Amino acid sequence: MSYWMLNLVFLSVVAVVAIASMIARRSPRWRAVGLAAIPLVILTAIFDNILVGTGIVGYDPALISGAKIGVAPLEDFAYAIAALVLLPSLWALLGGRSRHAASGGYSTTEAAGVDE
Repeated sequence: MSYWMLNLVFLSVVAVVAIASMIARRSPRWRAVGLAAIPLVILTAIFDNILVGTGIVGYDPALISGAKIGVAPLEDFAYAIAALVLLPSLWALLGGRSRHAASGGYSTTEAAGVDE
């Protein structure tokens, strides 16, 4: 089984959870998720290249696509992206409290009794 096939299993589960959160009208703030993706992908690239480059983590060349960012195979980035989508989707789906809900549904200035 190639790493892409293994990723497909996990990414399918992530997609189902994300779609379920959208159907339940409890989807996360996707703009925030997208903005969080920028530093996450950069840090993943840095640390994956260190781990693969130093030999701490190795990949069977027959099981990877060959596409790489530095020395890290592209397949390795799927886990970071999966976590980036799965965690906020689960949080939203399971009723995690947002800042808006934490302030009783009022803006932070209204909750503090400050006139805007």
